[in-house]
Amino acid sequence: MKKIRTEILIPAAVDQVWEVLLNTSEYPTWNPFIRRFEGDIEKNKKVKISINPPGGSRMNFSPTIIKKENNRELRWLGKLGISGLFDGEHYFILEEVSPAETRLIHGENFSGLLVPFIGLEKTEEGFKLMNEAIKKRFTNGIA
Repeated sequence: MKKIRTEILIPAAVDQVWEVLLNTSEYPTWNPFIRRFEGDIEKNKKVKISINPPGGSRMNFSPTIIKKENNRELRWLGKLGISGLFDGEHYFILEEVSPAETRLIHGENFSGLLVPFIGLEKTEEGFKLMNEAIKKRFTNGIA
């Protein structure tokens, strides 16, 4: 198993950050990593996601939402081909630092037979770019 875990402090209340995460129709306007997100964010629902890792090629996935806890946590599980080859459990966790500051923990746990052979550096960089873009929405007064 390989894991990516990033975090960033955002100058906004938890519910405000949550609202940005759930407003997926706006992703193409600000999100440098997840360029398309279609579907209902509800447990056990499939969604369509296109990611664009920096310096990499666009990839399309149809993961299943596995957890949605309002203002706290969102997770989905994606698979490349059949289950067990290359699976990724993507997550966002929000922690209140103060009423006006949120810690966003953004990561993914990868498992499967192909994991040892796939480099994830570009994916991790994409997570960091997305985190910075969310923060920028609040520091620039966009969100």
